[in-house]
Amino acid sequence: MVKRTSFEEAACPVARSLDAIGDGWSLLIVRDAFDGLRRFGEFQKNLGMAKNILSDRLRTLTAHGILEAAPASDGSAYQEYVLTEKGRGLFPVIVGLRQWGEDHYYGPREAHSELIDRKRGQPVRRLEIHAQDGRRLEPDDTVVRKVAQG
Repeated sequence: MVKRTSFEEAACPVARSLDAIGDGWSLLIVRDAFDGLRRFGEFQKNLGMAKNILSDRLRTLTAHGILEAAPASDGSAYQEYVLTEKGRGLFPVIVGLRQWGEDHYYGPREAHSELIDRKRGQPVRRLEIHAQDGRRLEPDDTVVRKVAQG
């Protein structure tokens, strides 16, 4: 098997992030963790992925500080995987990917899941990117600038 390129030294934050979450299985594990799944067996059953691949992805997500392994909350011999603060920071990424998928991969009346505000029972508002002054930004309104070291 060919070893995947590492982006740990890349100057681009997107590239570096891909080392931790740049594989579809990893993002689905994070999604499921937001949905309350915690145990290996729960992830394996919900995702239907091979155990060796799940083990590898959980190890990577834990090594990157996105998940942490903890003793099972019910006192059993199992361990659970819980999102860290860093992992919880991926919430807008998961929501954005979900909304993008809704826009581009479902027909107008096609059944799919939707993210609901637990308190109000309403669909979550669309994500938008805003400038410091509150203006809504589109891709053409932005430019990437390199930040000097030090």
